[in-house]
Amino acid sequence: MLEPLLQPAGIAVIGASRTPGKVGHEILANLIASGYGGTLLPVNPGADEILGLKCCRDLKSCAVKIDLSVIAVPAARVPDAARASLDAGAGALCVISAGFKEVGEEGARIEREVVDLCRARHARLLGPNCLGLINTHHAMNASFARQMPAAGAISVISQSGALCTALLDWAAGRRVGLAKLISMGNKADLNEADFLAALASDPRTKVIAGYLESIASGGDFVRAAEDAAAIKPVVMLKAGITSAGARAASSHTGSLAGADIAYGAAFRRSGVIRADTFEELCDFATAFAMQPLPAGNRVAIITNAGGPGIMAADAVEQAGMRVGALAGGTATALRERLPPAASVGNPIDVLGDADPERYATAVNAAQDDPSVDAIIVILTPQAMTRPADTARRVAACVRGAKPVLASFMGGADVMPGRDELVAANLPDYPAPERAVAALRAMCDYAEWLRRAPRVLTRFPVNRPRVTRIIRRHQRAGRMQMGEPQAKAVLRAYDFIVPDGQTAADAASAVEAAEKIGYPVAMKIVSPDIIHKSDMGGVRLRLASAQDVRDAFDLMMLRIRQRVPEARIEGVYVEKMCGQGREVILGMSRDPQFGPMLMFGLGGIFVEVMKDVTFHIAPITYREAMFMLEGTKSFALLKGVRGQASVDLSAIAVGLQRVSQLATDFPEILEMDINPFIVGREGAESVAADARITLRPAGDGVAGAAEDRRPPRAAARPGMPAAGGGAETAANGERQDDFRS
Repeated sequence: MLEPLLQPAGIAVIGASRTPGKVGHEILANLIASGYGGTLLPVNPGADEILGLKCCRDLKSCAVKIDLSVIAVPAARVPDAARASLDAGAGALCVISAGFKEVGEEGARIEREVVDLCRARHARLLGPNCLGLINTHHAMNASFARQMPAAGAISVISQSGALCTALLDWAAGRRVGLAKLISMGNKADLNEADFLAALASDPRTKVIAGYLESIASGGDFVRAAEDAAAIKPVVMLKAGITSAGARAASSHTGSLAGADIAYGAAFRRSGVIRADTFEELCDFATAFAMQPLPAGNRVAIITNAGGPGIMAADAVEQAGMRVGALAGGTATALRERLPPAASVGNPIDVLGDADPERYATAVNAAQDDPSVDAIIVILTPQAMTRPADTARRVAACVRGAKPVLASFMGGADVMPGRDELVAANLPDYPAPERAVAALRAMCDYAEWLRRAPRVLTRFPVNRPRVTRIIRRHQRAGRMQMGEPQAKAVLRAYDFIVPDGQTAADAASAVEAAEKIGYPVAMKIVSPDIIHKSDMGGVRLRLASAQDVRDAFDLMMLRIRQRVPEARIEGVYVEKMCGQGREVILGMSRDPQFGPMLMFGLGGIFVEVMKDVTFHIAPITYREAMFMLEGTKSFALLKGVRGQASVDLSAIAVGLQRVSQLATDFPEILEMDINPFIVGREGAESVAADARITLRPAGDGVAGAAEDRRPPRAAARPGMPAAGGGAETAANGERQDDFRS
């Protein structure tokens, strides 16, 4: 689909210049220097010849068909250049010029005009405001970058042209080859999702690396990235991570779910390996391009120095991998061939005077060991060390079944060895920790590939009831749904909620309590009070009619003092829950990726420690369990010091039900079930308090990552329900202290 852009048979350079240093000159010079073999047509009304090529005054005067038009003229002239290019048969345009939406409304108008022209002729547009593109396997450098990289297996897409040039310089310095490099610029038409799809099917691309500042469409990105990652590794560096968005969030979930968390959740869902730094982007891409994926996380470390070996072992364990004991036969074989002073454990210390053959012995033994999944080779420069010879010998014995990563530590002395390693397709890192981080990325990706097929469960629910509740609120302009209505929504999705009813005065509150049965909880009902306990709007464990009357009167007094303008609709009286573990199930709708689910333990774990995990909806049962396991406090759920485990399945299914509710109703912006009180396995789990925020009627639905494709397998109707029969603790938020 993008062949006219990536593999054009004919290229026009509109704005080609005779003056070195000008963009139009450098692009034409790069195309010539790269050895481009197709038709190359410089266009400049003031020149007859540029760099030895016959120049056209305009495309109309040249009866030459082109596939790609590279445009480097001032922004105001770009629409005319685009029309002429399309008339000449161009199927793709690459607009290098700046001065479009990045500078203001007039520039944005010109950009829209160019996009409309291309779409009307079914042509694709790269840019504007970009560096251009390179395809080494097509001998094409249609950019104004300084270097043409060697042909390789890594393809790069970037929203920053400057980062493209930095990557080119890195690749040249480390002698790493690239397949394609694409600067996306303003992404007026083609964006990251388009290029992920194109590069996924590109046989020359083994690894896709990218730099992103924003994503054009969250849903398109997740689908394209997931499809690409199923075929080859996708490594992304996302910048601009500190903005949490302009909308003020009212729920716990919304306040914790910032832009960076949304991108992280999207990357995890789609199998994208995230790089946090430019260094990691290069490190990870190199490892993926040069070595096979590990079958597991057991790492053998080979070193000629004790300290770096310990550093590597620490890094492996801290990254969640294993420095396991070598098999007995491996240790025996090493003892027979290594000096007596050598260590044949793990790390394998071949000693400071190790020659290349000693390294080869250790590498071969580790490759033969069935308890080893990956190997890290460390070398430090001693007086006897021969880095280049050692690199060649290690490379010669690598068989390709297990990944081998190297860390030749130092500077000038080890550089010849580092060059030999890269030439032999062995990734090398200046520090063991960087090699370990790259190996961790490989393990993560391999684990993602081994994941079970996603099976989405659809629960039988009462959608019409929820539709009526939401429409009633939107018609009334009430975007904050009160607890009684929020719990009615949850009941419709088969959550268990305590019996309760709304009371307008103390007498009706007592009547409700008598009907429900003591003890009861009482909570204020007001569209203007979101965090009820902060305003004195929650009382718990009321055991008599007098308790209810006193609590009602004091609650109204406190509310009038603290929130005098609040509209009070009464109180919600409900049955007290018993004992259990309090957790939070939440959802916040991200503008790019749609509903993001949150899980965390209640109380200090969310309020202070921020110990929460996120995942993009829709969610499978296994993904819900991963959310639980992803919290630091997961051990408390499983049970510690003799305590029984809570019903983990009830929490997972509760998250699935929240996922279904969020994907069924894009009108819901945020929701918290806080607390969701869960008992032991098989017991009843209760939604003790709930809060839902709606979008106004008629608001556009945010770009979402909801999976609209049919699930890959039928849902299992027998999955456990979110309820059970247990004792639980407090009904909702903490009780206000009414002591004077």
